[in-house]
Amino acid sequence: MRLPGRSRCGSTPGVSQNGKTNGPGGSLLAPREERQRLMRLSPRQRVAALFDAEDTAALVRSLPAEDLYVTIQEVGLADTTELVQLASPAQFRTFVDLGGWAKDKLDPHAVLTWLRAARGDEQEDFLRKVHAVDLEVVETLLKEFTVVHDLEENPDVNPQGMTMETPEGRYLVELKVEGVEMSAMRALVNDLIAENPFEAVRLFEAVRWEIPSELEETAFQFRRARLADLGFPTLEDALALFSRVDVPPRPTGPGTPALTASGGHVDYLEAAFRDLSDVERMNAEDELREVANAVLVAELGDPGDLDAVRRVGEWVRDYLSLGLEHLTGGDPAKAPDVLRDTPLRRVFQVGFTLTLQLKYRADRLFKVPFVKLDDVPLVLPEEAAALEALRRKRPRRALRVPGAEAVPFRSLREVAGSEALLARAEGQVAALGALLGGTEDTARTVLARFGVSLDVLGVERLWAAGVSMAVLEERVDVRPVPLGRTVELGQRLFEGTPDAPRLRASAAERAVAALSPSVPEAAREELRRVVNSTLARLLSELGPAWLREGRLDVIASAVLPMESAPVP
Repeated sequence: MRLPGRSRCGSTPGVSQNGKTNGPGGSLLAPREERQRLMRLSPRQRVAALFDAEDTAALVRSLPAEDLYVTIQEVGLADTTELVQLASPAQFRTFVDLGGWAKDKLDPHAVLTWLRAARGDEQEDFLRKVHAVDLEVVETLLKEFTVVHDLEENPDVNPQGMTMETPEGRYLVELKVEGVEMSAMRALVNDLIAENPFEAVRLFEAVRWEIPSELEETAFQFRRARLADLGFPTLEDALALFSRVDVPPRPTGPGTPALTASGGHVDYLEAAFRDLSDVERMNAEDELREVANAVLVAELGDPGDLDAVRRVGEWVRDYLSLGLEHLTGGDPAKAPDVLRDTPLRRVFQVGFTLTLQLKYRADRLFKVPFVKLDDVPLVLPEEAAALEALRRKRPRRALRVPGAEAVPFRSLREVAGSEALLARAEGQVAALGALLGGTEDTARTVLARFGVSLDVLGVERLWAAGVSMAVLEERVDVRPVPLGRTVELGQRLFEGTPDAPRLRASAAERAVAALSPSVPEAAREELRRVVNSTLARLLSELGPAWLREGRLDVIASAVLPMESAPVP
């Protein structure tokens, strides 16, 4: 697997007859250096560089099959069929291993597409590629796209579609596909018969009787062994990468950057590679490929799925950058030294463990006896989204955009941000649970006053009711605001003009003073923050209308729960 990096495109040096590139000074690049140079080019520049070589075939066959596969897929098979035809049989087998399977299922149509691309002017070269593919794959292809009729058993068989009779007259091969796939299968069957009629007869007899599931399982085992040779570990070994490790303390001292420092994202992995020697870079790239391959296997991604490869590749970069940021104390200049002393596998585990600690803390919160009501956590929406993202198998960071997909952590600042959200969630659970009576039974009694379940009411509106009633009555009384007291509530909350509404200074003081005695001391700071944010929301949503009209309309109940009739 090639881990996606930053695009660095440049001119294409010439290539000598032995497949080694002539560099700017005329020196020859070693095969590995040539591979690295090519893979730094954009896909189309890479293809152009291959065809500009003096001996394109030799250069193509000298490259790792997985790199060729990536190039072909990035540019498109339709535009790179000549590369497939120039590839060696062993490289072609890798193309089928990567592109002809969807996890543990063989895709016969995909295999046939690769065979179509491999057919060039040289029939012998094409047949060598066919024979490089596992026999079980070829048999599966024939079972899927043909029906082999034994004319000795049934001489009167008369299929309606396209058929081919073997030279000795024993078998009638019926083609079950149409269009270009029918042409490809017809040509393949003809080639197999023409090459060795006796072996073709044995093949057709096997196709008639072999069990499809056994063919696929055998082919899959062969494929899995070859993928292991390419650097893809077993699932058990891959999962070990996600083991929790002891994380050393973050280096501190004079000049250590603060986590809250402003500025764009720093890619510590790129900073680490920047000052490595050529040999160190090569070794680090090998380690990087091993880590990325292991993550892909652990995530049950398919090595041939480039979208999964790219997604996992960026994810690996994020964890490695996070681990390096921690190990360097936030100093990118120290990243190369850390990389020299610490295996990339360990760096990855440090980065992952930093996020795993957040998951463990979030999981512990959900073991609190009264953390949910009607399966709704007693936290506000932002904190609820953060908890959901953190409790995934691979912890993530929730974005402050409704409906946005959670993303991997990329910096210690983001880790610290999620820690703050976790602390807020813990305070909210303690505070709201206490205001609701401390048990599920008392909370349900309180919630019955609203006439709807908590998933319909929402935690934000529940807080709005509790804070508003505290402002009105200076005590804990979580219930809808009586319609007969909405004018009084507006007078206690708002002042100024409709164009410049303000909260009265006494509003927050009254609410905090009324609610704090019932809340655990450790949660009082979060209580104050929630009170202030709730009042700010009421000001934004209701303040201008109240200052303009002198009353709260029933429509305002979308923000603030209110009783359906005035209180006597």
